[in-house]
Amino acid sequence: MKRIAIAMAASCLLAAPAFAGDHGGHDSHGKATEQSAHDVIVSDTIVANQRKELAKNTKGKGFGPQSPRDIDSAAGNNARSFGAAPAYADMNLCNIHFHKNAEHKGGEFTTYAGNGDGHGYLSGYKYNGTLSAAELKPTHGKTCDSAHGDLSPGDTIEVHYVHSTADITPGPTLGSCLAANVINNPQLRVETQVYVLVNDKKALDFGKLTAISTKGKGAQATGLPNNTGTPVQYEGSTTGPGYNENGSPFQVTWSVRPQVAKVNINSVGKWCKGNVFDEDHAHGVRNLVQNPDLLSAIK
Repeated sequence: MKRIAIAMAASCLLAAPAFAGDHGGHDSHGKATEQSAHDVIVSDTIVANQRKELAKNTKGKGFGPQSPRDIDSAAGNNARSFGAAPAYADMNLCNIHFHKNAEHKGGEFTTYAGNGDGHGYLSGYKYNGTLSAAELKPTHGKTCDSAHGDLSPGDTIEVHYVHSTADITPGPTLGSCLAANVINNPQLRVETQVYVLVNDKKALDFGKLTAISTKGKGAQATGLPNNTGTPVQYEGSTTGPGYNENGSPFQVTWSVRPQVAKVNINSVGKWCKGNVFDEDHAHGVRNLVQNPDLLSAIK
């Protein structure tokens, strides 16, 4: 079925936060923005009402399958299919960003972090394993600080390596995945890896994990792990808490690795201080999509 076309450049910019995980733009890149009530945990009723609104706002309107989902459950009733994006090695890396706590559930990250503040923070899923006291030793200073808090040893992050078939240069937000006025409906793929932060210099270096090569055909993420289990591939959408009550119109091929890797928290903090994606904090998570009518069947 023909992919949903992404409109003109202005629309692309409005949609950019869909990949960035924010529902109001780069909310905490500007530290002077209004502080959210991230210390208030919402009730189960609030989350249930958000799910009801999502069902109401998407029913009968032609929305394709949504993300994030439980990758351990293959069931799904949404039959609006689209062609799977090529392998990431045959595409262009366009953006890298991460969310605090995993947006997806499954594999080694099924521990629910809680309902959070209702706007994507303090929710999601955590690494199931245990860490040593040394790995959990507090760091000096704050890491990737924002209006919604910072990162600490033991935190889980889900990193999205976003790829596009458009001829683009890696940069900030979804806008970098589109070639305005040339191809506004490229195929999109998100290679996904969940990490747990540890205070250990011998753990993986986030700088290397996010390294970019522009040699050969297009930009490539050379540090993407290949030893964290067979990725679960499925048809879905963009994510972020801005879609808790509304469907995402973007069609995305997802590839989610089921195993968690340990990364040195200090290397994450260094990356937040400067990168080509203008990323300096962890983004919020979208509620796990549970409605079978909004999920594709994992084949």
